[in-house]
Amino acid sequence: MKVSYFIRSSTVNLERYTIKDIAGSSGRLDVISRTILAALFDDGEFEKNVSIWVFLEKYGTFVFDSKVFDIESFPKNEILFSDFFVKFIIDNTQPNPLEMIKRKKLDVFDALESFINQNYQVFILQEDGQDFYPFFKKFSRKSNLLFIIGNQIGDLISSKELNRFNLTRISLGTQSYLASSVVRLINLNLKLII
Repeated sequence: MKVSYFIRSSTVNLERYTIKDIAGSSGRLDVISRTILAALFDDGEFEKNVSIWVFLEKYGTFVFDSKVFDIESFPKNEILFSDFFVKFIIDNTQPNPLEMIKRKKLDVFDALESFINQNYQVFILQEDGQDFYPFFKKFSRKSNLLFIIGNQIGDLISSKELNRFNLTRISLGTQSYLASSVVRLINLNLKLII
């Protein structure tokens, strides 16, 4: 099974970034960092066959694949991870434990078309979507899955460009969750079901 996540941010801005106030100085890069770490890690080990695509409006597209990083050098806490990620975005000529991040010249919709052409089952995570469980219990070890996570302003999930794909919208329940919690819940449920 391959599992991928898409998350997009139009608010990340690193012009005034400081490690002392990541949340306030970066346009909420902390939320993105927390979500990346949630996607890639389980109990201090990398998840198997998991990737997260991060679409930062001002900086491009970054792909984190659990198979390519070194567990020993990878920054596992949010502060260190955020700092190395900023350094990679701004100047990736310096040695960096995140140097295996791939930069892509695809926007979220081009990337989505590529995943659809590779026969991924694609789901949009939305609070008022259909119950996830009936879909999850149909998955197998051969399933290739892509989950699109909304952002705090909902512009991706409600966009006309995304709606034209007519994708299934699923919900993890009636409670609102942070993006990192959504990713953890999906990874956990996939392990329980498969």
